[in-house]
Amino acid sequence: MSGLYWVETLGCPKNQVDSDKLVGTLTADGMSPAASPGEADVVVVNTCAFIEAARRESVDTVLALAGAKADGARLVVTGCMAERYGEELAAALPEADLVAGFGVPVTLGSRPDKARLDLLNLPRPPAAAPWAYVKIAEGCDRTCGFCAIPSFRGPQRSRPAEAILDEVDALAAREIVLVAQDLASYGKDVPGMAAGSIVGLVEAVAARVERTRLLYLYPSDLTDALVDAIGATGVPYFDLSLQHASKPLLRRMRRWGDGERFLRRIASIRDRFPDAAFRTNFIVGYPGETEADHDELLRFLDVAQVDWCGFFAYSREDGTYAADLDGAVPAPLVQERLAEAGELQDRITAARRQALIGHTLEVLVDRPGEGRSHREAPEIDGVVRLPGRLATGSFAKVTVTGAEGPDLEARAL
Repeated sequence: MSGLYWVETLGCPKNQVDSDKLVGTLTADGMSPAASPGEADVVVVNTCAFIEAARRESVDTVLALAGAKADGARLVVTGCMAERYGEELAAALPEADLVAGFGVPVTLGSRPDKARLDLLNLPRPPAAAPWAYVKIAEGCDRTCGFCAIPSFRGPQRSRPAEAILDEVDALAAREIVLVAQDLASYGKDVPGMAAGSIVGLVEAVAARVERTRLLYLYPSDLTDALVDAIGATGVPYFDLSLQHASKPLLRRMRRWGDGERFLRRIASIRDRFPDAAFRTNFIVGYPGETEADHDELLRFLDVAQVDWCGFFAYSREDGTYAADLDGAVPAPLVQERLAEAGELQDRITAARRQALIGHTLEVLVDRPGEGRSHREAPEIDGVVRLPGRLATGSFAKVTVTGAEGPDLEARAL
């Protein structure tokens, strides 16, 4: 195969890993990246189907690229929407030449094979940035009331540690960000694999790269051993999937924990690692959410003082437990609650960033004039603005001189 390709990726970092592996396959087949969608022979859209807003964005992107591609170029739709809706999506999008789920067909020619690629274990090109995501498992075994991911991503399937470490070596990045649907459950699906396998994996990755970061930790599996392993990497960054603080609502979500338990865990981590940074996310407007539940969430935010937080309006997903629950929250009230929570967290984040002024940080320079300390995950958190002379891919000691919203200003020592 020869020609030019364009890959458009939507959704989470796990999708970006899938796209990287698809790019590796296209490159191995003799194709080269196009400078724009209009110059490509094959245009691939890796879609997201997590919530309704993501699905709308995916469809809009497909339609936009259908209008931008060259005459005769093929438009391929893959990813979560293609896997979840399949023939229904193909019928709704006649603009697409091919709709294929995870692992598009081996050839993207006019008569594609039915054989599929195993994206999880495919090789990928070296990292284009100083950091890279590495997916350590696919799928999820949990039954959260709001989530349809297990229905189309399937049960958890952990990768062999050797394959993960080989990928880490091949990427040649200075920071590795480990991702999965349920990161802390790594290895639980493999007979004979020791409990707490994630700890050994984190230690092995950390021995290979300067920075190791973890995204998407289910709070019940955040053991003391895992906390210590994360802290020992020098990147005490804890991305905890909490979803809410109200115990009754969390049980209705089929989730573990409650606000008081979460607060105790955060406090214990801060006692051990005073520089720890925290990110979490919450669903607002889940069926049955009361004013008392919302007030409990606001109280949690005020006490927890986490660095970063995302808020999402509940999205009804067919086939999930929550889809048939009563107690729907009116849309205007959901938006009001989202705004209230977001405004509170924005003030907290700004204050925590202001508190760093005058501090010395070690940053990884991602690109000219921009870097990150251990407190900022790539692409989702704020950044540190730097002097342009610092070399991309280098580590530098800097002093924070200012803060504007989520971003910091710094000068090199």
